[in-house]
Amino acid sequence: QAHLVESGGGLVQSGGSLRLSCAASKRTSGSYALAWFRQAPGKEREFVGALVWRGGNTVYADSVKGRFTISRENDMNTMYLQMNSLKPEDTAVYYCAAGGNRYYIKSEGPYNYWGQGTQVTVSS
Repeated sequence: QAHLVESGGGLVQSGGSLRLSCAASKRTSGSYALAWFRQAPGKEREFVGALVWRGGNTVYADSVKGRFTISRENDMNTMYLQMNSLKPEDTAVYYCAAGGNRYYIKSEGPYNYWGQGTQVTVSS
C-alpha cells in the first residue's frame, strides 16, 4: 500500500510554473513533517522544503527559497509544492516524504515514508 502518492510533474519551459501534489494516507498522520526532496540525474537526493504538521511552519532550501511554496489542504491529507520561475537546474525526480524531526528536518534519514516520485523537466 502506498502511503504517499505524488502527482503533477511534467515538462515546462524555463520561467514557467508547476504544482506538485502529495496525497498522504492516515498512516502518516503522526509524522513530524511532510517534505519534498529531489534527485537530478547523476546527483544525490537533496532537500527542497518541508512543512511541519503541527503549526504549519515551512522550511526551504536556499536554492528554491522565494520561488517554491509548500502548502496543505485543510483536511491535512494533501500537501502541495507550487514551483514558480522554474530553471533547467530544477529538473529532477521530486519525492514526497513523511517523518522527520525538529533537529534534522532537512535530512533524509528521519523520514519513514516515501512516495514513488514524479518527474519534473524544465527546458531552456
